[in-house]
Amino acid sequence: MHAPQVLQQIPPQFPPQTCCVDAGDVRLAVSRWGEAGPTRPTIVLVHGYPDNSDVWHAVAGQLAGRFDVVAYDVRGAGRSTAPHATAAYRLQKLADDFIAVIDAVSPQRAVHLVGHDWGSIQGWEFVTDPRLQGRIASFTSCSGPCLDHAAIALRELCGQRSPAALGQALRQLVASWYIGVFHLPWLPELAWRLWLGRAWPRYLRLTEGVRARPNPTQTADGCHGVRLYRANILPVLRVPRRRAAHAPVQLIVPLHDRYVKPSVTEGMHRWTPRLWRRTVPAQHWLPLADPAGFASMVGEFVDHIEGAPASAALQASRVH
Repeated sequence: MHAPQVLQQIPPQFPPQTCCVDAGDVRLAVSRWGEAGPTRPTIVLVHGYPDNSDVWHAVAGQLAGRFDVVAYDVRGAGRSTAPHATAAYRLQKLADDFIAVIDAVSPQRAVHLVGHDWGSIQGWEFVTDPRLQGRIASFTSCSGPCLDHAAIALRELCGQRSPAALGQALRQLVASWYIGVFHLPWLPELAWRLWLGRAWPRYLRLTEGVRARPNPTQTADGCHGVRLYRANILPVLRVPRRRAAHAPVQLIVPLHDRYVKPSVTEGMHRWTPRLWRRTVPAQHWLPLADPAGFASMVGEFVDHIEGAPASAALQASRVH
């Protein structure tokens, strides 16, 4: 049996290197841990909402002993440009940003993509975009479904007209109540400015049991990021696309996720050529709650895609 290598914690006195990457009309803030080299695969971490790349610091510290690790602030978050137009946050624009980042950090070698929440939703766009075929070596998705796949699954559940199927669809719709709120004009931004920006660390502590690093851009991240929902949810629900991933996919599924129910990922074998599905007794913000465990699953998967034998846990999670 293959024993996965131990992931090393990078000491805090070695902060990441930072730079900016231009992507059309936006500038993206990029952080990099570890050292690039021909024997070190590059892992690119994409954060969700209302986070910025700081959410990855503990995970990156675990991975950087053996990998070249990159994280960037998505447009509208952290130190990256925040466009004002809602259309500037469409998934196609986010894919353009990702291409600019990997062109800068790993122009000659495919990267291993890891996404959480909206970072995972973006990741599904990247891993199904023909422009990125051959540029992504693997994709680890956590708590963020492909919007197209989710819309198709929701239509199919409603079409079955069975109590079980309708109940499953209803549970996910109830869990996604906040999406409707985010489509209201002015109200979400006002909430972030008046109280939610200051209250966010306490909210995470009370609901998820995690302590987040202080984020000086939290209010701005929350205000700008609602445009991700407004730019993408309704257009995709109206006309979902049937699209398959062109890279191996590992699903990390927190079983107690209050926002993305595990049932959303049960039919993903239809859209992936090679699929692993790993369930974890955790809540939504797994990268904050258990960075070592999260990094271990990512490291095992990257090792295997790079040629190492699969660990026992990875073998058990193989779907096809």
